Amino acid sequence: MKKLRIGLIGVGGIAQGRHIPAFLQLSDICEITAVSDVNSERALAIAEKHSIPYVFADYRDLFSKVDAVCICTPNKFHAEITIAAFEAGVHVLCEKPMALNADECEAMINASQKAGKVLAIAYHYRFMKEAQAAKKVMGEVGTPLVVRVQALRRRKVPGWGVFTNKDLQGGGSLIDFGCHLLDLALWLMGNPKHIEVSGTTYNALSRIPDQVNQWGTFDHESFNVDDHVTAYMKFENGASMLFETSWAANIKDDVANVSISGVTGGINVFPLELYTSKNGMLLNSGAPWLPGEDDPDLPQAKNFINACVGLEELVVKPEEALQVSQIIDRIYESGRNSL
Repeated sequence: MKKLRIGLIGVGGIAQGRHIPAFLQLSDICEITAVSDVNSERALAIAEKHSIPYVFADYRDLFSKVDAVCICTPNKFHAEITIAAFEAGVHVLCEKPMALNADECEAMINASQKAGKVLAIAYHYRFMKEAQAAKKVMGEVGTPLVVRVQALRRRKVPGWGVFTNKDLQGGGSLIDFGCHLLDLALWLMGNPKHIEVSGTTYNALSRIPDQVNQWGTFDHESFNVDDHVTAYMKFENGASMLFETSWAANIKDDVANVSISGVTGGINVFPLELYTSKNGMLLNSGAPWLPGEDDPDLPQAKNFINACVGLEELVVKPEEALQVSQIIDRIYESGRNSL
């Protein structure tokens, strides 16, 4: 099989820490042939480090050297670059969230369908061993009733990059971190249609001077994105979701988890546990061993490459990523007056 030629657009932290190492490990089926970044020195350094032959200041010039691109830019540019890639006949793996809002997501999907090219969104939590195993045993849960999602950090506002820039990112803890666990929960539920969404957004802690923050420094005076969000959702199948995410909250420990109570059983994802009642007993069961990769980046990259060449279906379908953005939009709309 001919190797898929891949280009990276944006070579900051997420590209260097997640996508480039994964693609390099899959050198038997792909090769990184080009990079582009607004920081030309960084792009050149990355190209030199990994022996990548082409470096471009304008990402549009990159398309002629690749079959697919991985977009790792601030959220504001996801839709623009994705659509340009499809117009050039190139497959796309786009970092999460899919875009700034649902309208942009729909435009991306339309462009993908028109071009007949793959559009994948990097919700890598789905590729974790626990998540893959949970999906396989959702039959033990039966029809989901109540879903609890927690994506909580005690004091970890990202103090680097543009994470707290509302114009470039569209929001804070919800659109950056909470979206991962929201996507995972929806996927495990089977992506039922949401019919009601209400939410509240906060940033009081991050606007206090001299806050303790484990992930660098930021300007508390100009901080205008959410650092804590709560939401409640109802779905057409009768299920409900209790959702909470934070970068900064007065809690004991960080938490990243999804738990689902269904008609015939319950499941906790991190760690993976099943809760049932059988033979007159209440039973809890765990998994002492799970198949799969310890690093979700590798199966995510492999699924994208194989989808591009027609060997696999995408694990993260763009229509499902669109639903995540639709819910995020509604949470922000509901919580608009709370910041």
